[in-house]
Amino acid sequence: MLQGTGKKKNYFEGWYFKMVAHDGSAVMSVIPGIALSKDGNVRQAFIQVINGITAQTSYFVFPMEEFSHSPKEFSLTIGNNYFSKDRIILDLKDDTSTVTGTVEMHNLVEYDSGSWFNPGIMGWYRYVPFMECYHGVVSLTHDLSGRLSVDNQEVDFTGGKGYIEKDWGSSMPSAWIWMQSNSFASTDCSFMLSVATIPWLGSSFNGYLGFLYHNKRTYHFATYRSTKLRLEITESDVIKISIKNPDHTILVEAKSNKTGLLQAPAQGSMERRIPESINATLKLSLLDEQGKLVFTDSTDITGLEMVGDFRQLQLSQM
Repeated sequence: MLQGTGKKKNYFEGWYFKMVAHDGSAVMSVIPGIALSKDGNVRQAFIQVINGITAQTSYFVFPMEEFSHSPKEFSLTIGNNYFSKDRIILDLKDDTSTVTGTVEMHNLVEYDSGSWFNPGIMGWYRYVPFMECYHGVVSLTHDLSGRLSVDNQEVDFTGGKGYIEKDWGSSMPSAWIWMQSNSFASTDCSFMLSVATIPWLGSSFNGYLGFLYHNKRTYHFATYRSTKLRLEITESDVIKISIKNPDHTILVEAKSNKTGLLQAPAQGSMERRIPESINATLKLSLLDEQGKLVFTDSTDITGLEMVGDFRQLQLSQM
């Protein structure tokens, strides 16, 4: 649901819908949201679209008067466009791009932290006031049906996979690495990891959060949990990560690919440009306590962002 009810300035909120065709021939991410500048003089709703195959991006701006939402559930409207956890309806047209159609979501796997003390993926950090950016996961993975017309070419998402998350606050972090995919050979697998610079009491620290969902089980990892993370950037576009808790180890290798430029918030204004690849490669391995391989898989349909001075995010907690 909308978290920013009553906000007038220095605020953004956005939802990230990723959709992948069943054969991987089409990958689309759609990001609806609102942006309120630091002084409150610029207030807008927006919808961004990124084509994961061509890396083409489009940014559609709407007056705030064309944004509305339900106070009881995740349901919002921007112009003639509608978004919820069950359906999106797009009617986007400008001088360079057209995206229209309806896609529905089925069999959503909602985030379950496994503990009342950690009500969402941010855990108790969710309740810390004045944080720069908050993060939430709406659906770890789900099935899709429906079609979009993208620049007069029909794209069928029926039988494909989707994912939904969101961010809200005043600004995105100064540096972060984010990766996500649920397009593995194992159809019940989904993975997300975010590592970022977190402002804290006049200073900052490197924090992380994420999950691996496999075989109807969710493996949680975060700064606030009993996990340790080692992150190494071996080349300009290759990341190697080890995540360890008392029972399991997750090994990750990700490599960036073709990127498109998205607009991102800075003190509420959508003035920052960030690169995102949604056809990066990702390899995962899950080991048990004895180091025995439980599961491994890979994909070349991965969202990957490496933003700001991301090399400072290299961690070695093991």
